[in-house]
Parts: sequence; structure tokens; C-alpha cells
Amino acid sequence: MTGRTLADALRWAEHGTSLFGTRVALLDETSMSAPSLLPGWTRKHLVAHVAANADALGNLVHWARTGIRTPMYSSARQRDSDIEQGATRSAADLLAWLDASVQALSVAMDSLTGDDWRREVVTAQGRTVPATEIPWLRAREVCVHAVDLGTGAGFADLPGEFLSALIDDIRAKRGLDTRPRGPLPEVAAYLAGRPHSLADVPDLGPWL
Repeated sequence: MTGRTLADALRWAEHGTSLFGTRVALLDETSMSAPSLLPGWTRKHLVAHVAANADALGNLVHWARTGIRTPMYSSARQRDSDIEQGATRSAADLLAWLDASVQALSVAMDSLTGDDWRREVVTAQGRTVPATEIPWLRAREVCVHAVDLGTGAGFADLPGEFLSALIDDIRAKRGLDTRPRGPLPEVAAYLAGRPHSLADVPDLGPWL
């Protein structure tokens, strides 16, 4: 498992948030309605997902701060419905939602104390983790999905230490003992089920 720290995750989440937000801000109604790199999703679906994820992680921050059980989503159906409904909104509305959710999550995480960060919460996948995992969950979302927008950002635009941590995380979740050889960004892209340049490697299917 990676030796990443809370400070690392917070820094990577900030980097990914900036990268994602900068790319989205350049999109107009037509370009945001265009397909993303994720099959079946437009860029509007992707922006709605990232905004809804910030709101959902905000629920975990509230749980960590108050001790009151507050799941990320009421159900998987609610999660999917939020994304589908969000994808019907205008580009301006989606950008406003994204900005508001990002700001709210940042303020909420800034309010956590040392004891709060150690409190256990439960992810949407049912894993019980310390609240220190929340920034890492956000970093993965914003960094990887900044690439999925298909506006020119690639895994090579992400911090090398983040890519190493991401590779460790995905390998653990996929149960892979070995790591393929190749440039760090390409290995991360391959393990994440995204387009890559590695040769003679088996298809792993989608992740995240």
C-alpha cells in the first residue's frame, strides 16, 4: 500500500480540482454537450458526476465532524439519477453547481480537526475508512476525470507522486501482484482502464 499522507492527498485534490475546473470553464453549451472519453457519457454527465461527488463527499465530512452517520448517497439509484438529471442542465448551470460544490467541500474539509480526521466513515462502496481518505477519494475523481473530459489533459499532466499512489491503489483493488513496465502516465492510464500506449498487456476493463 502507498505511503501517501493526508497532506499529499489534499495537495493532489487541489491540483486536480484546478485542472478539472480550468478545462470545464473553457467549454460552451455545444462543447460541453459533446461526448467525453467515457463511453455513453457526455461532458455534461462528467461535470454533473464530479459536482455530485463533491456534495457526496461533503456528507462524509459532515459525518466526520459531527459523528452523525451521513452516507454519501441515499442509494445507487439516487447517485445515477443525480448524474442523469444534471446532464440535462445548461452548461452555465453545471458550471455554477461545480463551483459551489467545490467551494463547499473545501470549506468543510478546512473545518476538520485532528480528531475529526481520525473518525471512521463509510464510502459509497461500503468500505469503512478513516476520514483522512476523503481527500484521496476526491483527488482520484478530479484528476482522472480531468483526463476523461477529452479536452487535451492527459495522465502526464498529473503529479508523478499522485500517479504512483494511484497505481498502488488500483493494483490493490484489482488484486494485481505485478506492475507493467512503461512510463508512469501510461501505466496509470492502463490500470485505470483508459487509452494507453502499452503493448502486449491484457485488457483490464473500466475502473472508477
